[in-house]
Amino acid sequence: MEVLNHSRVSEFVLLGLTDSPELQTFFFVIFSVFYLITMLGNSLILLTVLSTPHLHSPMYFLLSNLSFIDMCLSSFATPKMIMDFFAEHKTISFEGCISQIFFLHLFTGTEIVLLISMSFDRYIAICKPLHYSTIMSQKVCAGLVVTSWTVGFLHTMSQLAFTLYLPFCGPNVVDSFFCDLPLVIQLACIDIYVLGIFMISTSGVIALVSFLLLLTSYIIVLVTIKDHSSTGTSKALSTCTAHFIVVFMFFGPCIFIYVWPFTNFLVDKVLSVFYTIFTPFLNPLIYTFRNQEVKTAVKKKLSNQYLNLGKTTSRYPVQ
Repeated sequence: MEVLNHSRVSEFVLLGLTDSPELQTFFFVIFSVFYLITMLGNSLILLTVLSTPHLHSPMYFLLSNLSFIDMCLSSFATPKMIMDFFAEHKTISFEGCISQIFFLHLFTGTEIVLLISMSFDRYIAICKPLHYSTIMSQKVCAGLVVTSWTVGFLHTMSQLAFTLYLPFCGPNVVDSFFCDLPLVIQLACIDIYVLGIFMISTSGVIALVSFLLLLTSYIIVLVTIKDHSSTGTSKALSTCTAHFIVVFMFFGPCIFIYVWPFTNFLVDKVLSVFYTIFTPFLNPLIYTFRNQEVKTAVKKKLSNQYLNLGKTTSRYPVQ
C-alpha cells in the first residue's frame, strides 16, 4: 500500500461508451439482459456438468471451468458499467482501477491457457483415441486447470508490478467503461512510451502466438480426420468449429488492442465490449446448441427442476 500512497490521483473518471442519454438507456437494458443471460447460462452449464455423471469427462471438466472463468470475466467490470449508465459522475477509485486491471489480466490469462488445454484435449481425443484415457487422466486435467490459473496470476502480477510504481498526478480521465492497462499507463506523469510498448505488447504477442498455436492444432485435427467416416468427421468438425468460434471471438479483440496499445481507435471500445461481455455471453450458447450431450443434459435438468417445482406446489394447494 506504500506505493499507492505516493499517487496523487485518488480516483479516475470513466467516460463510458457514450454520453447520449438515449443510448445510455438503450445500453442499460441491453447489457443488463446480456449480463443476466451470461450468468444464468454459464451457471447452468457449470451445474449441469457437476450434477450429470456421464459428463464427468475431461472435455466437460474443462468446459465447466471455462464457464466459471467466463462468469468471472463478465463480472469484473460489467456490473459497474451498467450502474454507471445512470450515474452523473462515472468515477472509480485508484485501488478499484488497479483491481480491475488485476482481474482482467488474471481471467484473460487463465482463459488463454484453458483454451489451449481444451484444444489439446480435442487433439488427443481425435488423433490418439486409444491413449486418451491414459493421457487425459483426472490428475492431468486438474494440473491443466491449476496451470491455467497459475499462468494467469503470474501474468497479471507482471503487469501490475510495472503499473503500481508509476506516478499518477493527473490527468485522470480514462476513455473507456473500465480500467485497461494501455489507457491507464498513458496517464502517468512520466514518459513511459518505450517501456509501456514493450510491457503491453507482450500481452498482444502472447495472445497472437497462442492463437496461431490453437489454429495449428485445429488444422492438424481436421487433417487427421479427413479420411475417417462421414459421421465421425461431421461430429469432429462440429466440435472443432465450436471451439474455434470461441477462440476467434476471444483472441481477435485481445490481439488488436494489445499489439497496438497506444493507438486510440473508436473500435477499441467495441472490441472491449466484445471480449468482456459478448464472448462470455456466446460461449454457453455455442457449446450448448452445438453439443448434443450438453443440450440433452441441460434439457433433462430443466425438466427435472420443473417437475420438482410442480410437486412442491401440489403439496401446498391454494385455499
